[in-house]
Amino acid sequence: MSVSPMKAISVIGIQKYFDKVIDVLGNSQAFQPENVTTFYSNTENFVNFSEPNRYAEMLSELDNSLAVAKLEPELVDISDFSCSDTELFDYCSKAIQSLDSRVAKVTDKEKEIEQCQKIIEQTSHFVGITLDMNRLQSCEYIRPRFGKMPVESLRYLDRYDDNPYVMFVQTSVDGEYVWGTYMAPVDNAEDIDRIFSGMLFEKCDISEIEGTPEEYVAKKEQEKQQLEKELEAIRNEAVDFKAQNYDELLLYYTKLNQKTIYQNMKNYAMLYNKGENKSFVLCGWIPEENMAEIEKKLKKIKSVEWEIDDALNQLEKSPPIKLKNSWFSRPYNFYIEMYGVPKYNEVDPTFFVAITYTILFGAMFGDFGHGIVLAFAGWIMYKFKEMKVGKVLIPCGICSSIFGLIFGSLFGFEEAFNGMYKALFGLDEKPIEVMGKDIITVILASVGVGVFLVMTAMCLNIYSSLKQKNYGSALFGSNGIAGLVLYGSVCAGIVCTVVFDIPFFNIFTVILLIILPSVLIFMAEPFGELVKGEEHWKPEKWGEYCTQSGFEMFEVILSYLSNTMSFLRVGAFVMVHAGMMQVVFTLIELVGGVGSVGGIITLVLGNLFVIALEGLLVSIQTLRLEFYEMFSRFYSGSGRPYTPVTLKLMRNS
Repeated sequence: MSVSPMKAISVIGIQKYFDKVIDVLGNSQAFQPENVTTFYSNTENFVNFSEPNRYAEMLSELDNSLAVAKLEPELVDISDFSCSDTELFDYCSKAIQSLDSRVAKVTDKEKEIEQCQKIIEQTSHFVGITLDMNRLQSCEYIRPRFGKMPVESLRYLDRYDDNPYVMFVQTSVDGEYVWGTYMAPVDNAEDIDRIFSGMLFEKCDISEIEGTPEEYVAKKEQEKQQLEKELEAIRNEAVDFKAQNYDELLLYYTKLNQKTIYQNMKNYAMLYNKGENKSFVLCGWIPEENMAEIEKKLKKIKSVEWEIDDALNQLEKSPPIKLKNSWFSRPYNFYIEMYGVPKYNEVDPTFFVAITYTILFGAMFGDFGHGIVLAFAGWIMYKFKEMKVGKVLIPCGICSSIFGLIFGSLFGFEEAFNGMYKALFGLDEKPIEVMGKDIITVILASVGVGVFLVMTAMCLNIYSSLKQKNYGSALFGSNGIAGLVLYGSVCAGIVCTVVFDIPFFNIFTVILLIILPSVLIFMAEPFGELVKGEEHWKPEKWGEYCTQSGFEMFEVILSYLSNTMSFLRVGAFVMVHAGMMQVVFTLIELVGGVGSVGGIITLVLGNLFVIALEGLLVSIQTLRLEFYEMFSRFYSGSGRPYTPVTLKLMRNS
């Protein structure tokens, strides 16, 4: 439940050593750059760094070549790999040329095969013709026409029975088209062509056909087979290239990515002075645990100086947040990031969420069997799909199983653990009967849990406000000490009066524990300014302030009530879960009972339906309780996440 301490660093040095500084900070995988103007108020003599990123241009070309070659490169470990910029650019240029050349060969060969296949398909429609096509096309007195027309056009031929030259020889039918030929005397060619054009005849170019169509198709089939062998050989060359050179290519590819990222870091820097003595300034943030190693490496670079300051002294610059949590609470960072990371001097609520979310979810989803299934499903989701919510479902499922033991529920069988209770504890039945005599107990317990969690959230707000030196909020806020006393006193008074018949409310307790805290909350704004030492702490218009504060006070009272009552949903979902399983067992009885095939199928499907539906509903409702009933009391989530310059970060963004 903590935030890693951060350090603000400002590095200054001669420009010719800039690349060495960039390498040190980049290789640390811990440096988050910041604009120099954030750290320096007077940048009148500074100029922006405007060097083009030549690595990015080369990377873009290499990415395009790899994509066209259908290769998906991955970033590899280059901690033991080094090369000069000249070697890097020479290798990448040659790799691009080689990849593009191989792709061009494949593309050209595929086009040749495609063209050959097109000719084969077209010529095969005229295979029935046994004449030599070259001789046929060289006839002096007739003009042969080959092509296709719609099948329905054949019926129009009857209109030209009196014309001996309008004769169509059909060779094949292909779906909606009929393929064939007609012969037109030279003197009548234009008229005959016009008639067939009216019947939507489409001519085919057969000038390349040598011999009969059948002989030409056979020739093209052989040619296609040869082209396919050549294509396979080219592809095998590409496979050999990948096997022999791909590992080396990935090293240079990763190095080029690294150089691109590091060069982009320069965009955050600024230069000052003129001529050959031009210097640079680069600022940013580094976790405290990485600072010593980075300083050790910076000391090896000539003419470089740096200043370090604690992030607590730079709160106005909004230091980035690196959450530091235990193995148990770390999966719940997922929910914290959804709401927003804490400010640097704000309480990290991750551990609080881990405990409360897990327990509330487990109580509302209390079934031993369902919990085991849910935990297993969460493990699969995270293991194979890398879904962050999967890691959250594992502890939630385990907690659901624990509550299932308490409620005595196993896949809806409410008496499954009676023997265990008898053997271990000497009980004749389960300790809590959710749908029977203990309904009121469950409801009251959920309200009691809500009161406890609301007061815990108030305590966290007091601690967080003191940590941020916001004494007005800690003392007089509706979620500060005044609010805690007011809310706690009212809740304690109701319990004492109703449950224990103790007269808690009297003139002394009402004035001291209810009226006085209410006045402090009402006057929270001016009293807060007074605590800060502000001279003008009084409101300009008391009437306007009293009216506004009156409405706000009414809203505070309503929020206390509504937030507490919201926890009734915990008890409600405990009963809903049991009620849904009762419905499932009612359906089982209708199809023949648990022992029948229909009953077993209904039992399995019913349990899966309840797990899926209620698992989703309980997840949402528990998250709502966290965000609206608790977070809103002590947590702003207005910080910004720690995003250091890393190779992995750049490639995933």
